Amino acid sequence: MHTHTLEPWQHRHLFLGARHDRHERRTWLVVVLTTAMMIAEVIGGAIYGSMAVVADGWHMATHAGALMIAALAYGYARRHAHDPRFSFGTGKLGDLAAFSSAIILALVSLYIGYESVARILKPVAIDFDEATLIAVLGLGVNILTAWLLRDDHEHHHAHDQDNHRHDKRHHAHHHRDHNLRAAYLHVLADALTSVLAIAALLTGRFYGWVWMDPMMGIVGAGFIAAWSIGLIRSSGAVLLDTVPDPKLAGLIRERLETGDDRLADLHLWRVGPGHTAMVAAIVSDQPQSPGTYKAKLDGIDGLSHVTVEVHRCADHGRA
Repeated sequence: MHTHTLEPWQHRHLFLGARHDRHERRTWLVVVLTTAMMIAEVIGGAIYGSMAVVADGWHMATHAGALMIAALAYGYARRHAHDPRFSFGTGKLGDLAAFSSAIILALVSLYIGYESVARILKPVAIDFDEATLIAVLGLGVNILTAWLLRDDHEHHHAHDQDNHRHDKRHHAHHHRDHNLRAAYLHVLADALTSVLAIAALLTGRFYGWVWMDPMMGIVGAGFIAAWSIGLIRSSGAVLLDTVPDPKLAGLIRERLETGDDRLADLHLWRVGPGHTAMVAAIVSDQPQSPGTYKAKLDGIDGLSHVTVEVHRCADHGRA
């Protein structure tokens, strides 16, 4: 048998997201902007004697580190997309990076909450003018980076026809790039802390409510903790190979279980953004070829790696 005769049965294991390269470029740009803002806050805070600004600068450094993880994950997944050591490609590397970033995000929320409680118990002097200026500048950078990291993939598919009664909400979730979402949530966390800081600084300056600064910190920590938990759950579910969409499983069962054909086993798991792998075992009195059953699944969005095994019913022909 010549090697080229195997080509019709061979397929690629390239399961990267549809906009992997675009997301990688934009994430690196956000890393540069975030790092520059972090350096400006640390140096500016030191010059103006504002420990609050210096602390915020080091807080931003943790987000810069998490964004770096996301950017490196994109690059590694792209470079090793065809590496045979990865049985199902590198599409899930972004979910691993997202899970790691979510842990960092959770730690950041704990740190902000701890510092806020400490400041309630022991208030510190705040230089409202410099601190407000830096917070406004930081918010501007956050808005720009959030725009760069927006995932408009859902809008790109909004006009697609739903030929298979697949709920659009699940469709969007199936295509979600958790690595990009992790980077976006880090930027969003920074933006939220900036907005709350500005509100607290303004009320402290004009009304003397110095306690608003640590209170807003606690509120922000609560939001960030909730985001991190959600990201841990969604990215962790992919890493644990949970069924990505119960409705997809139901649709596959509906298409394959016709006549005497029955699904004895079905496994579905996500191998990358917008890519689902499937292994199915079919038992039938009159089994057909695996290709026949695969043809029944044509047109189902996101099924990128399909394996079907067929068995003749053991009871067939018995009285």
